[in-house]
Amino acid sequence: MSFHSKPLNKTLFYSLFTLRRFTATAKQFPADPTSTSYDELTNAAGSSGDFHALRDALNKRIQDNCFNTKSTFDFVTDKTFSSSLINHLLQTLSTLNRGVTRKNAFDSLITRLCKLQRVDDALHVIKYMARTDAGGCRPSATTFYPVLNILTRQKAIDHARLVVDFMSTLGVNLDLTGHNYFLVAHCYAGDVAAAAGVLKKMEEDGIGADARTFDALVLGACKVKKVDGAMMLVRRMVDDGVPILYSTHMFVIRGLLQMKCYEQALRYVKGFGGKDQALDAELFGYLASQLVGLKRIKEAVIVLEEMDQRGLPMGHKLRIFYEKNAGNEDKGEKKKEKKRSG
Repeated sequence: MSFHSKPLNKTLFYSLFTLRRFTATAKQFPADPTSTSYDELTNAAGSSGDFHALRDALNKRIQDNCFNTKSTFDFVTDKTFSSSLINHLLQTLSTLNRGVTRKNAFDSLITRLCKLQRVDDALHVIKYMARTDAGGCRPSATTFYPVLNILTRQKAIDHARLVVDFMSTLGVNLDLTGHNYFLVAHCYAGDVAAAAGVLKKMEEDGIGADARTFDALVLGACKVKKVDGAMMLVRRMVDDGVPILYSTHMFVIRGLLQMKCYEQALRYVKGFGGKDQALDAELFGYLASQLVGLKRIKEAVIVLEEMDQRGLPMGHKLRIFYEKNAGNEDKGEKKKEKKRSG
């Protein structure tokens, strides 16, 4: 018998290697899959530079109905970022299963880059998608949301408009969400003329308003001290059956308080009371907190008494304030009356 080793069959070796790798990868997939568990997998794979494992995890998570989240690409940081990493990711994402799997991964990467305020790199990814078609994965309006969001928040309106122009060259139209980004930016700045321009364009494009649109308009009206106009908008939302965001109510309450319309602010809050206890707690609690901050003790106590009567929960600080000041206003009035009569 010869003790010399025989050459290992390369095909057999490759089969064994791929089998071992596939088995090891498969064992890592969670038995009870969640988006969080898959985020841990993708970040472990990305951090170690194992792009094969990253590809497998990104494919498998969609099969398990665990869509990508804002944390899927957390391994991409300012410290780890490099052109080499982005190129590897673009190549990896281009090999994912076609359709939702691939598109969702590209959009998630763009979101992550925008969170790092790397707008140019996010646009580089979008241009790659458009140029290569990324295996049938074309940019859509949602792909541009993170880019438009960060640019309008940074008040880089001209840059954002250039992005819209780029969208047009790809045949991608600005949708309601995109218009709302611009509307919020203009209304926050109190630029009524620019906001009106956005509304006109929406009308021309046949795009209706939603809760975010009205929220921005109410903000804009309050910014220019047109609180009556803001309240008219809220009334229209009620009449049209448009859901009212908590922030919309907050804008109106704050606007009324800035005009020292304390009683009107309470009437506004009461007008929406009794339908939703969670909303009641938010609105009454917010009004009370604002009044305390303004040192309007008497008005704050009145609001807190209303909350107490309605059985609404109070925050710890509001509860202490209420217990300390409830009844003190009557004592103060009696003292004043006594001084006048004396």
